[in-house]
Amino acid sequence: MIITVFLITGFGLLSIYSSSAGRGDLSNFKKQLIFFGAGLFLMFFFSFFNWRIFRDDPYLILILYVLCLLLLIGLFFFAPEIRGVKGWYKLGPISFDPIEVARIVLIILLSKYFSIRYAEMYRIRHILLSGLYVFLPAALIFLQPNLGSVLILISLWVGVLIISGIKLRHFLILVLCGFLLFVLSWTTVLKDYQKERILSFIQPQLSDPLKIGWSQRQAEIAIGSGGIFGQGFGRGSQAQYGFLPEPQTDFIFAAIAEEFGLVGVGVLLLLFSLLIWRLIKIALLATSNFPRLFATGLAISIFSQVFINIGMNLGLLPIIGIPLPLISYGGSSLISTLIGLGIVQSIKIH
Repeated sequence: MIITVFLITGFGLLSIYSSSAGRGDLSNFKKQLIFFGAGLFLMFFFSFFNWRIFRDDPYLILILYVLCLLLLIGLFFFAPEIRGVKGWYKLGPISFDPIEVARIVLIILLSKYFSIRYAEMYRIRHILLSGLYVFLPAALIFLQPNLGSVLILISLWVGVLIISGIKLRHFLILVLCGFLLFVLSWTTVLKDYQKERILSFIQPQLSDPLKIGWSQRQAEIAIGSGGIFGQGFGRGSQAQYGFLPEPQTDFIFAAIAEEFGLVGVGVLLLLFSLLIWRLIKIALLATSNFPRLFATGLAISIFSQVFINIGMNLGLLPIIGIPLPLISYGGSSLISTLIGLGIVQSIKIH
């Protein structure tokens, strides 16, 4: 698993270096190297940290959960507004995104909750109470507004419910409630630019190619121009000349596809598949419910991010701003994911 993590992160560092060099500014690349170093340290630290403290100390989980809620609330008062979103604390030259920390804490909390209630999954109150744990941070994140991260948390919750043994009837009721909530949100909650992104995905021929449809078209051009073997490292015209927006974060997959082609993308997808398979294998080998649910929850979280990010790069999903785990620029996402992988390593070691 560690080798796979190094190789996946290496893809990200190469792409970030390439686009940074094209702009003549390597600051993001240097910061990502520091983030990776810090993340590796924490991953190894948590690898030798006995995971049972999370299973056996509910007060610690509660403290971490409340701390995450306070950090999310604090964004509305202390975070600068960047492109209409209050999603990051500014700490000198770097930014801190508490959403990524909340994602790992929620995996721990849901694993603890369902590990002792697996025999009572027929009780709908457990579904509702676990949904409340997810709803509180999800509502705060939605108000930033950050629809993409909300979908990741919901995917995580539903995935853990399925693994825990939710009844089919209850699952279908959840799907119906989710559909009704989406319809209600469309008329009362969603902002205009969020609606435009969804409509441009459903009817791309009607979207303005110079406005809301620009990012999607440039990503598809970049992916298509990569061909089989790519244009070569540092030679991707879309990313190098600034046509591709956010080539280091939301659309880093398109930048990788342009420079490394179908072969590079195939290797990257294989590495992600190996990582998720390894997480699932460790979950299957676990001898109790908490480690099994945690490893599975982390696998669901990583898979959801990969699926949504690549889907919106390919035009299969609307653009909602989800990073590609271990690859996209950003210390919060990288370090939090590595911490989660460290806990899984601890589960395997102990």
